[in-house]
Formats: sequence, structure tokens, C-alpha cells
Amino acid sequence: MLDDFSKYEKARILGARALQISMNAPLLIKIEKEDLEKINFDALKIAEVELNSEILPISVKRPFPIKREEKLKRPAERKISDAKIEDKEEEEESEIVEGGEIMELANPDDEGSDEDSNESAEE
Repeated sequence: MLDDFSKYEKARILGARALQISMNAPLLIKIEKEDLEKINFDALKIAEVELNSEILPISVKRPFPIKREEKLKRPAERKISDAKIEDKEEEEESEIVEGGEIMELANPDDEGSDEDSNESAEE
């Protein structure tokens, strides 16, 4: 039975039982006082002795995935006609042109005059 547990499950069981023992829970196995003194009343060692004796009433619940027998279905794709795509592109282009008029697109001639005025200001 002890081999049925993974190392993580053993660690969880030992930790939970050691916590119970450290909170003065009654021991499930009779251990003589001499043996307790040898292990320095260590709750983890006591829990390990109880686990190895297989008397702990702690169970492990392992979740398993649900098996499905049905086939997976692909989601339906929307098909857009070429005419709708062209209309959408024209709308976007017109919005870009309108936005460009508001922002006043820069002309290369204007940029060159700014550089000349900056150079003369620096001198």
C-alpha cells in the first residue's frame, strides 16, 4: 500500500499528520517513551512511523480526466465575399484620407525650411 503513493502524496500525508501530532492529537500507534526520546519527540518522525505501519486513516483522492466518446467539431468559419472585402478596404482608405486632411500631412518643402531656420538660430 505504501508503494501506491507518489513522493508528493507521501509528503502531504506526513506533513498533515505531523501537524496533527504537534497540535497534541493522540498517537495512533503505541510508542514507548524510550523510542520517543531517541527521536526527540519529533512529530514528523512519529508520523513516518505511523505511515509505515499502515494505520493512518488518511486517503488520497486522485482526479482523472473525463473520457468523451463524441468527436470534436470545428467551429464554423464566416465566409466573406470579395465584394464585401473591397467595400471594407475602400471605407478604410477614405477614413485614412479624411484623417490625413485633419492632421495636415507634412510637405518635404516645409521640413527643409525648418532645418535652415534652426541652423541660423544656433549660430
